[in-house]
Amino acid sequence: MPYRLYQEEKQKAVNILNEIKVKLYSRGWFPATSGNLSYKLHEDPLYFAVTSSGKDKGTVTHEDVIFVDKDAKPIEPTKQKPSAETKIHSQVYQKTDAGMVIHVHTVNNNFISSVYFEDGFVPLKDMEMIKALDIWKEDAFIKLPIIENYFDLDKLAEEAGKAINPEVPGILIKNHGIYAWGKNPFEAKRHLEAFEFMFEYMKDMIIFKGSKNIF
Repeated sequence: MPYRLYQEEKQKAVNILNEIKVKLYSRGWFPATSGNLSYKLHEDPLYFAVTSSGKDKGTVTHEDVIFVDKDAKPIEPTKQKPSAETKIHSQVYQKTDAGMVIHVHTVNNNFISSVYFEDGFVPLKDMEMIKALDIWKEDAFIKLPIIENYFDLDKLAEEAGKAINPEVPGILIKNHGIYAWGKNPFEAKRHLEAFEFMFEYMKDMIIFKGSKNIF
């Protein structure tokens, strides 16, 4: 069926994405135009707003956002390119109840992804911040998936889709960055902040103890 985009919903999506990207840029989480974020507009058929490729996340212009379908193809005329990793966003939307996805590159998430890559996951436990992921269990222990950073972006999206666990709102790509999501913008941002807090804590403990076995 044809996609129907209303100006009001388009502007809402643009405002949401721009507000969050500028806030996260101020933390240094979008260095050198890296990273991307998206906001879901419709479930079936799937279409969503995603940041344009190669744009400075610290500025806001009328070309910051593109509207795409589940195959990451624009659903209205545009001269801009969607982020090269838009298909990963699509995989998240297809496999979870996410309403927003945020992808950032930080020193901490790259460090942690490298340290634990051979295990296939980051072990998260004994940290209060796990509750910020909406995981309320005594002695909670979760495994955050890590996948290889494939140069072929179609394969990267495919492998990301295979690794996604709907009960854990994130996935790491080795020496690349994290994708975190939530049902709405507030939740997605909270989940991302929780992951990054835990990564920083774990990095410091690994360096302090000289071992990745910190728990």
